[in-house]
Amino acid sequence: MNIILVLIDSVNRNALSAYCGSEFATPNLEAFAKRAWRFDNHFVGSLPCMPARREIFAGFSGMQWRPWGPLEPFDLRLPKLLEEAGYTTAIVTDHYHYWEESANGYIQSFQGAEFIRGHELDFWEPLVAVEDLPQWVKNIERWRPGYGQRYFSNVKNFSDEKDFFPAKVMTAASDWLRKPKAKRPFFLQVESFDVHEPFDVPEPYASMYGDASGRDHFTLWPPYQDAARQAEFFAQATAEELAYVRSQYGAKLTMTDKWFGRLLQTLDEEGLWNDTAVIVTTDHGHDLGERGGYGKQFPHFDSHANIPLMVWHPHLKSHEGRVEALTSTIDIFASVLEIAGVARPDRSHSKSFVPLLAGDLSSARDAVIYGTFGQGVCCTDGDWTLIQPPDRTKPLYAYSTMVPTTIDPKETAIEHGLYIPGVEMPQWKLPIASDGPQDRRAMDSEPFLYHRKSDPNQQHNVWNTIIEQRFRMERIMKDMLINYGAPAELLTRLQLPFGG
Repeated sequence: MNIILVLIDSVNRNALSAYCGSEFATPNLEAFAKRAWRFDNHFVGSLPCMPARREIFAGFSGMQWRPWGPLEPFDLRLPKLLEEAGYTTAIVTDHYHYWEESANGYIQSFQGAEFIRGHELDFWEPLVAVEDLPQWVKNIERWRPGYGQRYFSNVKNFSDEKDFFPAKVMTAASDWLRKPKAKRPFFLQVESFDVHEPFDVPEPYASMYGDASGRDHFTLWPPYQDAARQAEFFAQATAEELAYVRSQYGAKLTMTDKWFGRLLQTLDEEGLWNDTAVIVTTDHGHDLGERGGYGKQFPHFDSHANIPLMVWHPHLKSHEGRVEALTSTIDIFASVLEIAGVARPDRSHSKSFVPLLAGDLSSARDAVIYGTFGQGVCCTDGDWTLIQPPDRTKPLYAYSTMVPTTIDPKETAIEHGLYIPGVEMPQWKLPIASDGPQDRRAMDSEPFLYHRKSDPNQQHNVWNTIIEQRFRMERIMKDMLINYGAPAELLTRLQLPFGG
């Protein structure tokens, strides 16, 4: 069976009409959802972009051991496993992190790759002089120095929507599907970096949900990696500016949806639905000012952690079918392998969701964990969610066979040994400084506990009041981390003592 995996970056579940009434138009994703199985309790795993992709490629939950970085030499490679099973493999993407030094090893596992250049901070076109930047770019520069200049230098010659990234990605993917190929099944990974910021869109999208002239007054790219800068932004931002940013996110979502429709049209024209499984999901959502924050930083509330997943399987057909069982990003790995008829390697944290499509709940997850290395860990059993911040006074270590460029070790001794369960290749134990609360709401805060069904927007923290559920969720989180083989100091850092 052919397999197409579509990753559309930064998609908010509650922004899709397929999931709920939304002010944003996404008719093609809605049409696909009506054909496919819709997963209602699908969650992120390791965050953000490349840690999520490591889970997809390697079936490995990495947030306990290491931050953003390359695939490890010991990591499994999903495309290689499929190639060994007789698949033709390829990726079409504008996700420029793949060709950065800090993310080596991912695209190299495909037989073919097509890159769409120029998104976000891609080192592509020569830089435009600062004095030649238009006002909307200067508005970005105010909060993200260097970001607006780099992005504008890449897109300054774009004239209409066909020049923008979703159009190029989905058109290139459609072209690949039409190309002659060997008579064997294929695996095509299609990645659109949009709906990622900056929320820069052409007409008619720029005016769909707000006044397009707002770009001359407001930023299209609020800060969030720098907590102090984000706090400064919110201190001066008007309700009009926050609404404008949201409108342009929605505009980019609608534009991306349109070009996703081009891919669906190609599946129609090529008669692929009867022998092709299609998985559509995202790596994480993107908060749009909720709780005074942007992005996908810890704490990971459902607004960006409960993400969309829609699956078409030609042998397990559905008409608006719903899957309520818990699933996570890491489960993409085992699910793709099962669809391909390939046994899941033992050294994997992934669990296939394919049996759920047939109504088999015997292997359903009881809970899932998710988080960002060095920040906090979250756990949900579907009914309750625990968000556990770290004690930042406790030691933090990264474990890797290398010293990735994303790690800045402290000036202390670096040990080596066998630390990660199932990995026989020696790893470095790297003492590093905490990468700090990227979101100052996490600083010195107590944990959060929410009942998802009675409090779906997670407004009422009951960590101090419903003690029995707090203890129960802490035990679940602790047991899951121990089962993963997480370092003992992580449990201490999360104030979940090892053992006992």
